[in-house]
Amino acid sequence: MFPRRPPAALAAWLAGTRGGGLLAVLANQCRYVTGLRVRRAQQIAQLYGRLYSESSRCVLLGRLWRRLRGRPGHASALMAALAGVFVWDEERIQEEELQRSINEMKRLEEMSTIFHSSGAECRPPEPRSPAEGSEEVKDKEEPWEMVMDKKHFKLWRRPISGTHLYQYRVFGTYTDVTPRQFFNVQLDTEYRKKWDALVIKLEVIERDVVSGSEVLHWVTHFPYPMYSRDYVYVRRYSVDPENNVMVLVSRAVEHPSVPESPEFVRVRSYESQMVIRPHKSFDENGFDYLLTYSDNPQTVFPRYCVSWMVSSGMPDFLEKLHMATLKAKNMEIKVKDYISAKPLEMSSESKATAQSPELKNEGSCGPARIEYA
Repeated sequence: MFPRRPPAALAAWLAGTRGGGLLAVLANQCRYVTGLRVRRAQQIAQLYGRLYSESSRCVLLGRLWRRLRGRPGHASALMAALAGVFVWDEERIQEEELQRSINEMKRLEEMSTIFHSSGAECRPPEPRSPAEGSEEVKDKEEPWEMVMDKKHFKLWRRPISGTHLYQYRVFGTYTDVTPRQFFNVQLDTEYRKKWDALVIKLEVIERDVVSGSEVLHWVTHFPYPMYSRDYVYVRRYSVDPENNVMVLVSRAVEHPSVPESPEFVRVRSYESQMVIRPHKSFDENGFDYLLTYSDNPQTVFPRYCVSWMVSSGMPDFLEKLHMATLKAKNMEIKVKDYISAKPLEMSSESKATAQSPELKNEGSCGPARIEYA
């Protein structure tokens, strides 16, 4: 029998001798095998790139994604990255997400009517879930807290379970602009570059011909001394004349054409839902809106600092949006009409999913950052 060695002695023996010993041999072997597999995957991606068109690769990759989804190692994400294709089947905003936001607006309107008649304080409704009614779900729900209460502007917040962050909800009213004007100004990326001084970059990366969803890259200044942040997100809007409502839903995604840049801090957790209810019609002044928002700016500042920045920044942004709408209305600045053109018609210029060429070689994957200013 061989004498038993203590763990420290065994580790020293494995790492000892010239060239690093057994551990060095194992490490070299692992690097060799990994390198072969990566090169093989790249060769396969290049082969399919020559054999198939962009649309055919999207269909093929979508099938592979569904087949491999959920398997250890996230093979589907690796294949998507190697092929350089965004998988719309997994990332497009679905009808259910739009309808969920509209339902929240309906519930808030109903509660607002009830509370106004009774004189009690109105709080935004809790989001419904399939398991609603169970004691476990109710225990996890946090109540909404009023942050700001003005005549035409109410702001609530509530903690997001398991994080140090808050979710925010705004219910407001404007009476001097039309819903169509307000909605179009939100969607027009070119006009926003003019009225929002914080925007460094705002570009549409790719459009989905099925749903009209768009992927955007947004780079924005943050208050000094914090780094600028960049967002890659998918958005989709819907206009329902029969029910007299508009909705815009956005959430963060990953896109192979926009790798993380060392110049900015990538915000990977971001959600926004805006619902607009005209008082009369889309082209007459007056509407109510409901904005629900949350993101993780990845800052080391305490929770109360981040909450103060968002609580003060959100009313400021909405007022800028309002003033930009007034300016477009009064000065007759040309703003793209997203309501007259359906999402699919609007994206007809890119029916073969378009990607901005300047983004294909832009940025590089910088070192991972854990904490940011």
